[in-house]
Amino acid sequence: MTAPVGDLEYGWLARARDLALRARGRTGPNPMVGAVVVRDGRVVGEGWHEGAGTLHAEPVALRAAGDAARGATLVCTLEPCSHHGRTPPCAEAVIAAGVARVVVGCLDPLERGRGQGVRVLAAAGIEVAVAGGEEAEACRALNAPFLTWALTGRPLVTLKLATSLDGRVATATGETRWISGPAARALVHRWRADSDAVAVGIGTALADDPMLTARDLEGPVRQPARVVFDSLARLPLTSALVRSAGQVPLVVLVGEAAPADRVAALAAAGAQVVAAPGPGGRVGVDAGLDALGAREVQSLFLEGGPGLAAAFLAARAVDRVEWVVAPVIIGGDAAPGAVGGPGLGPLAEVPRLAGATVTRVGEDVLVSGRLRPPPDAGG
Repeated sequence: MTAPVGDLEYGWLARARDLALRARGRTGPNPMVGAVVVRDGRVVGEGWHEGAGTLHAEPVALRAAGDAARGATLVCTLEPCSHHGRTPPCAEAVIAAGVARVVVGCLDPLERGRGQGVRVLAAAGIEVAVAGGEEAEACRALNAPFLTWALTGRPLVTLKLATSLDGRVATATGETRWISGPAARALVHRWRADSDAVAVGIGTALADDPMLTARDLEGPVRQPARVVFDSLARLPLTSALVRSAGQVPLVVLVGEAAPADRVAALAAAGAQVVAAPGPGGRVGVDAGLDALGAREVQSLFLEGGPGLAAAFLAARAVDRVEWVVAPVIIGGDAAPGAVGGPGLGPLAEVPRLAGATVTRVGEDVLVSGRLRPPPDAGG
C-alpha cells in the first residue's frame, strides 16, 4: 500500500519529465528518466539519465543535492531499479542518501521479476507514493517504447505515411520527391532520431536508395539502426544502406527462401542478416518483431512502402500512426496508394485510430493516433 501523491509533488513530477526529455532519443535500451530532490518545499537537486552506462537519474539528482538529500523527498518519473546492471541499484543509492519519501511516476515492469524497487525502499522505512491519473499516464507515455518492450518483448511500432489528398504515395511513373513539404520532412528526421530503428521494405529500398539516417537536427543525435524487410536478400551491395553499414547499423531481415550466397555477401559487407521466417518463405512480421526485440530495439519507425504497411496493418502489429497529408492531388489508376495488399477487411473490422489528433505542419496536415492500446504497465 503506497501513500497518496500531493498536488505540489505532481508539479515536481512534471519537472522531472521535462528533465528526462533532455536525453530524448539517446538513452536506449534504457528508459528516459528524470528526478528531482525536494526539501522543505524547495528543489535542492535535479538529474536525468544520459544513456546506457551512465549514472541513472536518481543518483545524479542525489549527488546534486548532497547532504540536503537526507530527510528530503525524491520525485522520479520511473520506479528506481533494484538490480545491478551497468550501474549499481538506484534503490541502494536512495537508501544510502537518507531520503525520507519517494514519489514515483510509474512502475517499471522489469522490476516485477527483480527485487522491486518500491518494495526495497519501503522495507528500508522510506515512504513511497506512486502517481495516478494524468501525470501517471504522462510518465508512461514518456517511455511507451521501453514499457512496450519490457511487457511484450517487441518494439513499439509507429507507422509513418505521407500521401497526397487522394491517398497516393507516388505518381504513376514512380515519382515520390516530394509529396510532403519541408516542415514535415524535418519532423521525420526528428522521429528517426527518437527511434531505435527505422524500417522499410525492399521495394522502397530499391526504388529510393535511402540512407534512413537522422539529419539536420540540433544537439547530439544517436542514429537509429536501419532495417530492411528483404525476403530474398535482394538489397544491392552498392546501395547507400550497405555502403554505410560500417558507420550506422544495418539489419536485413530475410525469409527462408533467401539465397545463401546473397545472405553471405550482405553479411560480408557489414549488414546484420537475420532470418525471420514467415509464410511462403517470406519475412514474417511477427518473426521480424521478435528478432528486433531480442536485439533490444524498443521503438521501430516504419517508413514504407505500401506492401510493408499492409503487412504490418494486416498483422495488427502497428501501435501508432503518423500520417502526413499534403495539399496535392496526384490521380491516376496506376499511382500507388499508401496501403497495398488485398485490403484489411470489412469496414466494421478495419483498423481505426483512437484518440486521433490533427496538426498543421507547414502546408501539410498531420493525423496522429493509436491503433492499439498500450500494454498495462501497472501502477
